Amino acid sequence: MDYLDIFIFVMEIIGTIAFASSGAMLAIQKEMDLFGVGVLGVTTSVGGGMIRDLILGAIPPLMFQKPVYTVTAMLTSMLLFVIIYVRRNLGNDKITAAYNKTMLVFDTIGLGVFTVTGINTAKNAGYDQTFLLIFVGVITGVGGGLLRDIMAQEKPYILTKHIYACASILGAAVCVFLDTVLDDLAAMAAGLIVVVLTRIFATHYRWNLPKIKTGENDEYH
Repeated sequence: MDYLDIFIFVMEIIGTIAFASSGAMLAIQKEMDLFGVGVLGVTTSVGGGMIRDLILGAIPPLMFQKPVYTVTAMLTSMLLFVIIYVRRNLGNDKITAAYNKTMLVFDTIGLGVFTVTGINTAKNAGYDQTFLLIFVGVITGVGGGLLRDIMAQEKPYILTKHIYACASILGAAVCVFLDTVLDDLAAMAAGLIVVVLTRIFATHYRWNLPKIKTGENDEYH
């Protein structure tokens, strides 16, 4: 295992923990039980990778070939559940106040990591088409969160909040195009930084894509 493989593995573990925490936090917010917290945490962390592998024809998906990611996601979800459960029983109930900031941090880290590692996975599988690489990177980054929101009966976060999917698209494009002039590690690092910075600025300055707001009296036939 060379330095690039080590870097990618570490980043994937970080992304897995971040997305698992994101899914577990939403499950806790929705008052799901211990099993529900684990399922939503695992789905959020490995769901995007599973969709990526199905698109690339990698059967069975990596989550089954290397269960370390699934196990890490489950353990992270369980640990987060226990921590919050104990804190609430001790009368320290501040989860609601910190929920949005926590979700932002976890989602941003996971989004950046899985966007660039998704591209690397597709390249290692022998694909070099620009559109495919960007698409696979984005679906790896946003797929788990999309499944999370659907399972929790939430309006998908990627379609409504602070340039979320667009940050992934921008980071994926930077990663793919820089890979033609830089080595893999530098291109992935640049793509990751672009995703994270875009999310930070979008949240701080409240950047959102235009949307049509309908009134209560609007009718569509």
